[in-house]
Amino acid sequence: MKDILKKLTKYKIQIMIIIIFIFVQVIAELFMPTIMADIVDVGITTGDTKYILFRGAIMLGVALIGVVGAIIGGFFSSKVSSIFGCKLRNEIFEKVTRFSLDAFDEKGTSSFITRTTNDVTQIQQFVYIMLRMFLRAPIMCIGGIIMAVSKNAKLSIVFLLIVPLIALAIFIVAKLAFPLFNKMQKKLDRLNLVLREQLTGIRVIRAFNRSKYEKNKFKTANEDLRDVAIKVNKLTAALMPVMMLIMNLTTVIIIWFGAIQIDNGNMQVGDLMAFVQYAMQILFSFIMVSMLFIMFPRAQASAKRINEVLSMEKKLKVKKEDNISKDIISIEFENVDFRYKGAEEKALRNINLYAEKGDTIAIIGGTGAGKSTLINLIPRFYDIEKGKIKINNEDYRNYSVESIRKEIGYVPQKSVLFSGSVKENVVFGSKKDNSRVEEVIELSQAKEFVDNMSEKKETFIAQGGKNISGGQKQRLSIARAIYKKPSIYLFDDSFSALDFKTDAKLRSALKNEMQNSISFIVAQRVSTIMNFSKIVVLNEGEIVGMGKHKELLKNCDVYKEIVNSQLSEEELLNA
Repeated sequence: MKDILKKLTKYKIQIMIIIIFIFVQVIAELFMPTIMADIVDVGITTGDTKYILFRGAIMLGVALIGVVGAIIGGFFSSKVSSIFGCKLRNEIFEKVTRFSLDAFDEKGTSSFITRTTNDVTQIQQFVYIMLRMFLRAPIMCIGGIIMAVSKNAKLSIVFLLIVPLIALAIFIVAKLAFPLFNKMQKKLDRLNLVLREQLTGIRVIRAFNRSKYEKNKFKTANEDLRDVAIKVNKLTAALMPVMMLIMNLTTVIIIWFGAIQIDNGNMQVGDLMAFVQYAMQILFSFIMVSMLFIMFPRAQASAKRINEVLSMEKKLKVKKEDNISKDIISIEFENVDFRYKGAEEKALRNINLYAEKGDTIAIIGGTGAGKSTLINLIPRFYDIEKGKIKINNEDYRNYSVESIRKEIGYVPQKSVLFSGSVKENVVFGSKKDNSRVEEVIELSQAKEFVDNMSEKKETFIAQGGKNISGGQKQRLSIARAIYKKPSIYLFDDSFSALDFKTDAKLRSALKNEMQNSISFIVAQRVSTIMNFSKIVVLNEGEIVGMGKHKELLKNCDVYKEIVNSQLSEEELLNA
């Protein structure tokens, strides 16, 4: 929590303004009982109407000053907490976007969402309450005690009994509540995970008739959160009645012993009334502190979760942060090993591969062979465990991640489109050029269906491309990759949703586009890669064959098995 609250030092001026106006508000509130005591003891007792009106006018003026102080203090408290929450969300988001995919595998997307939204909201609310009440409570408490002692020192002894009792109640509740609030945030993570899975996978859920099962799953997660929330609320709700009971008992005790003092002639009625009000102000300051302590455990739990994100390493080790000074002319894998976090077996072992400008490398292999993993190492989604990946004969860890990715056109295995127009999706991450948009839409064989859309390039694409087909999504993803004219193309099984005719036309169109680049194409169909100059065959994370189609048929059993499973004898003879 300390690390989070240290960030408030940026708002020193605003906090000073808050302190000044809260001080003005509290001083105004502390003067009110004394003015009222004077009205009772002097004005009402002697029947002096002018004195009553005069002191009443002063009382109204002081009250007005207190209101102005409260409004300005509240305004700046709200402003500081809102800006603080906004900056904290931005900081978390910027940090998360720089993580390697290991971090997402470790924490989970839903957890990052909860930390960026709900956890920051808890901190923001705590900061607001702290600025409004934590500053006000000690000033009111100390000021109230001073004023109460000035009215009657003997009667003030009651505070020596009451204050420790209140402090003990607050401490017990805070200690019991902290672990429950921590648990509550984890349950919220779980609820977000279940909800996110169900919304993103709604088609699969309905197709397999699992709606009832998923409803029960959500119900269980929701009820788990509810049960913990009820426990926490019961605990924190018990504090307020206890505080009210203590306040009322204190009032009874003060009036009882105050009446005795008045009867003995040691105290006036107005002073007793003022003393009761000062006692209420003192106790109210403790109620404010108790509210803060009720919120503190949850804010502490949220702060701990936020600090986990902010203290996480980027995971990607960069030696020099240099930028690539020229186009990428070569890329080389040198004895590369890679293992996913927590996995027992390596996903890739002893990978040696070289490609230069103009090369098109086809990667083929069985399910789980490591094809996508190999592709994902090039943009540095993950860091390698052993060996080197060189760009232009230099370890690519010497370059900044941004400069590497700037030179890459990537089409993932699962096409991802964002909410926005066709044009916005094509130029995603690049400068707009209308003529280039037209060109790449035509190159990617997307022109036919784009021209048939109601608003053509301006047609709205739903999040994830839900309102277009799989083949259309793939073609728009390919258009987005080639739009930026990258040095390296990465096609991760990016033609699987296309029919043979469209596939052939697309590859023919891309041939000229990619001739000055390095291209890596993960493929499942042997027929689409047979004419490539270099085919890499992966099996269980290792390269078991590399060369042309006919060479691999003779020398690589794995490739031969794949070919035999896809092509007939006649097709093999014509190949």
